[in-house]
Amino acid sequence: MTTLLPAFAGCNTIYGGGMLELGMTFSLEQFVIDADIIKMTRSAMRGIPVSDETLAVPSIQKVGIGNNFLAHKETRNNLNLVSAPELFDRDMFGDWEAAGSKDIATVAHEKVVDIMKNHEVKAIDADLFADMQAVVDKADTAFRASM
Repeated sequence: MTTLLPAFAGCNTIYGGGMLELGMTFSLEQFVIDADIIKMTRSAMRGIPVSDETLAVPSIQKVGIGNNFLAHKETRNNLNLVSAPELFDRDMFGDWEAAGSKDIATVAHEKVVDIMKNHEVKAIDADLFADMQAVVDKADTAFRASM
């Protein structure tokens, strides 16, 4: 799912989460992956925090030109400031491998199974439900009258 460039262009609707084959099929795993991407995109659209801490000038000076900032503690501490994915693993390769080296499809499937087993739907507020029922009843009455 490509969301970042349209978001930067001002789009405020993201279409197609979970869709495969131009919408001919739907995948719950693809849906949770797309939801994670959408969440990260929305986070990026809020902007990148700029402060003495996030600029990390002393760390840049300490690490030096041409060296590895990714392994630096300050980089790791700030990694999720802009977006904190639930599914995408940002661990170093060795850590990812030691944790079982699960690909994104496996992680997404586990998330789907967890949601299907444990998600509890919150009841609709009684007043809101009554308002919704009134709209449906009005539409039914108008439809029947038109026949």
